[in-house]
Amino acid sequence: MKIGFTSTSFRQIKSIEKVIKIASASGAECIEWGGDIHVKDVPTAKRAKKLCDDAGIEISSYGSYYRVGSKKADEWKNICEIASAMGAKSIRVWLGNCDSEVTDKNTYKLLVEDCKSICSVAKEYGLIVCPECHDKTFNNNTDAFLKIHNDIGCDNFRTYFQSRYKKKDYDLDRLQRTLPYIESVHISYSEQSREQFPNLNPKYIDALLDKINSLNFDGNILVEYTYFCCYAGFTSSMKKSIAKIKAKVGNRK
Repeated sequence: MKIGFTSTSFRQIKSIEKVIKIASASGAECIEWGGDIHVKDVPTAKRAKKLCDDAGIEISSYGSYYRVGSKKADEWKNICEIASAMGAKSIRVWLGNCDSEVTDKNTYKLLVEDCKSICSVAKEYGLIVCPECHDKTFNNNTDAFLKIHNDIGCDNFRTYFQSRYKKKDYDLDRLQRTLPYIESVHISYSEQSREQFPNLNPKYIDALLDKINSLNFDGNILVEYTYFCCYAGFTSSMKKSIAKIKAKVGNRK
């Protein structure tokens, strides 16, 4: 298990050198580099890899904004080249642009076809494809993911887990049922506060981490969008979040 953060947590900071310094100071073991701000091309990816290697920090994944179903082959190949150049193990994607409940048969067929295609290309680079676990995408519930995972049938197609912090029983069940396919978990203390306001349950993330620990999850736990302070580049907030996670799940390798 590696515990780190997404570079998107520091969107206001353009310097990848500074983001890496924050990672070192906060105790992060890995970084998911985002393709929106920090790493947009192969030369930058190679520089990010060199700097992370020098700092002893792994690159867990590349946070792309590819929309499965768009069938943009050239865009996807470029994304794979960037991810490969930085030594990432996986690429985060968005599985369509609407909830599974309102996805019609033709759209679903397109999602499956495009997923098979991008997984085939990604495999040539030794990369895993992982859809964001999020509303307004097909990966918005457990059954939908298990269905499309089965229909795609590619061994390098996995998933992220990300709670909306509203339905604990659902979250615990999803962790249980999709564990074999979870590559990374996104955790956000600030998102928890926003989603649960005004009835905040401060133990909600603790319950998720306890479940993750009990299942012997060995993927990545990535802090994302934690506190407004991160936008200003303050290390203390990220350090606090990573320390909380390490205290709950230990530091299993």
